[in-house]
Amino acid sequence: MYSGIAMRIAGESPCWDWTDKTDIVKKRSIFLIQKTRKLAISAWTTICRVGQEDSSRVFHSLKVGFSLTLVSLLYLLEPLFQGIGQNAIWAVMTVVVVLEFTAGATLCKGLNRGIGTLLAGSLAFLIQYIAEESSRVFRAIFIGTAVFVIGSAATYMRFFPYIKKNYEYGVVIFLLTFNLIIVSSYRIHNVLKIAQERFYMIAIGCGICLLMSLIVFPNWSGQDLHHSTISKLEGLAFSIEACVNEYFSNEDRKAAKDKTLEDPIYKGYKAVLDSKSSDETLAMHASWEPCHSRYCYRLPWQHYVKLGEVLRRFGYTVVALHGCLQTQIQTPRSVRALFKDPCIRVAGEVSKALIELSESIQNHRQCSPEIISDHLHEALQDLDAALKSQPRLFLGPNTDNTATKNMQTFAAATAAATHKSSTTRGGGVSLSSVKTDSSALLQWKSKRAAKEQANNNDSLRPTLSKIAMITSLEFSEALPFAAFASLLVEAVARLDLVIDEVEELGRVANFREFNTCDADQVTKTCTKPTTPLHNHMPSHGVD
Repeated sequence: MYSGIAMRIAGESPCWDWTDKTDIVKKRSIFLIQKTRKLAISAWTTICRVGQEDSSRVFHSLKVGFSLTLVSLLYLLEPLFQGIGQNAIWAVMTVVVVLEFTAGATLCKGLNRGIGTLLAGSLAFLIQYIAEESSRVFRAIFIGTAVFVIGSAATYMRFFPYIKKNYEYGVVIFLLTFNLIIVSSYRIHNVLKIAQERFYMIAIGCGICLLMSLIVFPNWSGQDLHHSTISKLEGLAFSIEACVNEYFSNEDRKAAKDKTLEDPIYKGYKAVLDSKSSDETLAMHASWEPCHSRYCYRLPWQHYVKLGEVLRRFGYTVVALHGCLQTQIQTPRSVRALFKDPCIRVAGEVSKALIELSESIQNHRQCSPEIISDHLHEALQDLDAALKSQPRLFLGPNTDNTATKNMQTFAAATAAATHKSSTTRGGGVSLSSVKTDSSALLQWKSKRAAKEQANNNDSLRPTLSKIAMITSLEFSEALPFAAFASLLVEAVARLDLVIDEVEELGRVANFREFNTCDADQVTKTCTKPTTPLHNHMPSHGVD
């Protein structure tokens, strides 16, 4: 107060305090505006990116919105609402729960929901008819017993592998509908009519879902599984070739520990390792879909799952190869250069074979009979010859070097000293009574000499241990490359399993035969693959 009076007396004003507060508010406002702008730009970028990755996501969203609008007319239009009433909400719930991204998933859920509702309603009607003529107490006991028996039996059936895989959702809907009808019938007299109206609403909702899924821009689970298999083959082809090229490159690999997720090699095989659940789900949904291709026959979707399992085993080898790039102990580049050409040729031929397999599946044709070319065999033979030409790197030093001679000398000296000391101890015990003073002196000198030699050997042992350790370290420099080369050869061996599985898929799926025209279309280069898109959504809970 006194400062303010003094400022007024001096002719000054306390407005400087309000000026500072205004500046702070302006700075905070600018910060909030910039942050809001960044969030808006980030959200818009994400929206555009998701739509550009797969345009079918946009169509699916529009189909869901249009379906919900159709079923909402049962509420919005007065004539329809008067005839249906509050039960129209079941149609809306059915669309929300049943309409999935692919036609197979929608068929699976829609038929499960419809069949489960129909069976539950029929069984509830039967139990209600039996208990209707009895007394109220017996009716309550009968309904409670029926709920216990049916609930226990249906829940136990959910543990059956076939039921769990294909009809678990239908069993859950069966339990829900049965309990709603049978328990409500004890208090409400017109419950059967209500259940009938609800069944009609569920049928209308399922019909709209099936119509939108099968006719309006349909998305097929079988096609997603087909394209996913092709992408996995291309990803493995890219990863193994890029991994070998990077292993022999002259650039130092730095900061790889924190950038694993951004590594294109990692992205190439990541989709293969994480594909087990999605492959099984897509194959199961595809088995529900009708024949929709121009070939007018059903593809063996379970063989795609088997092929995915073989590709995962191949992918484990690629993962191990990729790990060789990140080990702490690395083979010198001068040693790697000795084997660069055959290794790169082997990786290139393996990559070409995987690309040819992906193209054969994409074009629905058999793979080429010469998919494993002579170039691959020649590259393997050259790699084997290069390894045999450098035995010192992998078999250790020769036996005539200094370290080995020193080790052998040390072992012989130790054995001789041990034998001499044991002989001396034995003579002392048996001849101690007849020894003269001179012989005792000679024996003492010999013991002294043996002890000195043992001390010299003990002092030599650390030196020899250091030499042996250095020799083993020099030998260990080639061990990382030996592991890398063995994994590369293992990849070739597992390539045969992949080829066998693709050939089996082609035979079962009736792919057309390979001809000379297809040979000219085989791509010989490997480009960066696209990551498979996982558009199947998690199952909804029971509504």
